[in-house]
Amino acid sequence: MSGTGAQAAIEVRGLVKTFGEKRAVDGIDLTVPAGTVYGLLGPNGAGKTTFVKTLATLLRPDGGQARIFGRDVVREADEVRARVSLTGQYASVDEDLTGTENLVLLGRLLGYGKSAARTRAGQLLEAFGLTEAAARQVKNYSGGMRRRIDIAASILNTPDLLFLDEPTTGLDPRSRNQVWDIVRAVVTQGTTVLLTTQYLDEADQLASRIAVIDDGKVIAEGTKGELKSSVGAGSVHLRLRDAAQRDEAKRLLALCLDVPVHLEPDPVALSARVGGDASAVGAAEQASRALAELARAGITVDNFSLGQPSLDEVFLALTDSAVKRDRAEQAGQTGTTAKTEKGAMA
Repeated sequence: MSGTGAQAAIEVRGLVKTFGEKRAVDGIDLTVPAGTVYGLLGPNGAGKTTFVKTLATLLRPDGGQARIFGRDVVREADEVRARVSLTGQYASVDEDLTGTENLVLLGRLLGYGKSAARTRAGQLLEAFGLTEAAARQVKNYSGGMRRRIDIAASILNTPDLLFLDEPTTGLDPRSRNQVWDIVRAVVTQGTTVLLTTQYLDEADQLASRIAVIDDGKVIAEGTKGELKSSVGAGSVHLRLRDAAQRDEAKRLLALCLDVPVHLEPDPVALSARVGGDASAVGAAEQASRALAELARAGITVDNFSLGQPSLDEVFLALTDSAVKRDRAEQAGQTGTTAKTEKGAMA
């Protein structure tokens, strides 16, 4: 594999991709260090897959610039394709062929000799735990096995950059863990991985840095710790003894903590982010005062925990803020339009 040194794997500035009136990618700026797993997090329709396809030269951008290891994705598309591989959301191998036949066929297409292709196929099947299934048709594989054979096909020639677009969608926990192990192994070989996912625990497990995308824009970017601290120094979770006291507990907590309090699906559970810009110690003091206030009100707390916010809480906080900001901007534009129309009529 060619050396990447300290060069960034991906450099994106002002990237735009439109479909009619829809800006699926809306001015994204991003830098991905080489030799890492970089997480791209966002809800359905956020623009993650469009962004990845544009970087992989499958879509032509409508604005901005993107470089892969210094190569422009438009002007130097062939050079980019020689260094990247893409595993999409759905298995791209031939289901009527066996695992071995799929990998040998792809190896031959990539320029391997017949013997070399079979040797490489055998190596990958063994590495991915598929040796026993090598002679079976892929249509008889489980979902997890299909994802593993798909990733194996993507790294027949070890790429400098591997795009994994929601690789564990629909998999059971055991299969997801197997795919995670594969991703870690690929990175130890020097490959950079850009991972798109809707699973926050997946990004938490694998990615060293994460960008949160919503409505085609990057709304937050940083390490897991930076993202978690951006929405509060701590996260409080409580379980009450009496579900009938939950509404009063919510009111008191909101007053004490001066933050929104969320009612969990469990009828006796509540949660809140605390601390803001304060330290973890400050968050603990806030939570302690809130507990004392609940006790004075005769509300019994059976279980209490204070910890760093989860990525789920970070994601919900960030996307909720983005929605509110968009609504405020739309309201402002509507107000300006109304004033202009009123002035024109005067």
